Amino acid sequence: ASKPTLPSSYTLPEVWAGDPSSMGGTFGAVNQPTAGARFVAPLPVGKKPLQLYSLGTPNGQKVTIMLYECLLDDKFDSWEINIGQLHQFSSGFVDVNPNSKIPALTDADGPGGNNVNVFETGSILLYLAEKTGKFIPTDPVKRIECMNWLMWNMGTAPYLGQFGHFYKYAPVHIEYGVDRYAMEAKRIVDVLDHLLENRQFIVGEEVTIADFAIFPWVVCLLRGYNAGAFLKLDSYTHVKAWCDRMMSRPNVRRGMQHSYGKWDPNK
Repeated sequence: ASKPTLPSSYTLPEVWAGDPSSMGGTFGAVNQPTAGARFVAPLPVGKKPLQLYSLGTPNGQKVTIMLYECLLDDKFDSWEINIGQLHQFSSGFVDVNPNSKIPALTDADGPGGNNVNVFETGSILLYLAEKTGKFIPTDPVKRIECMNWLMWNMGTAPYLGQFGHFYKYAPVHIEYGVDRYAMEAKRIVDVLDHLLENRQFIVGEEVTIADFAIFPWVVCLLRGYNAGAFLKLDSYTHVKAWCDRMMSRPNVRRGMQHSYGKWDPNK
């Protein structure tokens, strides 16, 4: 049986041949169904060994929190990749991250003294944890648990992003989209609330990269999407207490508020 369509004039084609520029919404025209650079522009490179190319989104905040918590203030330069202006599709950025997503990191002092590119937030957090020996448990059992929750965030954060898309950024409010992802967002926060009932942090009594990965996305539901009342986030009391503990850490606050160096790829 045929399904209703939205808009009613839409007919599901045999083969998709949509026009991304006609999608509308805040980010409708940003992505295309192809990969690769769209224009030639080398990335800026500062004098410090670590070069961070990112933005103050939840995924970007994960990394700046980690850098400050590891006391690497004097070891990194940061450059703003303005995704609204398509900086992520420059040839320089694509060379570092072929997936054209922030954040991306280069380390001139990588293993064996080699320059290495690191992308995907879980990979960056794990790389910095192993490089510094900080915020990853040394106990093998605790390390496994830490990795479980780090990977959990890699899998669940996109659902929170999809909630934000349908709740805030889509050109029209679609009941099915809002309901589907609101339900999943609440389920995700409820998983955290149960976990944090009898522990201070995600893996126990000490903060880890799992906390740094998950925290900015919870804050985004509140401050980025302004969905606290809609999702009744105050009812998740253990998550709220954990957020307060995280925000009480000075370097977490610094990471959340980090300012990037400006880059104009047209110059």
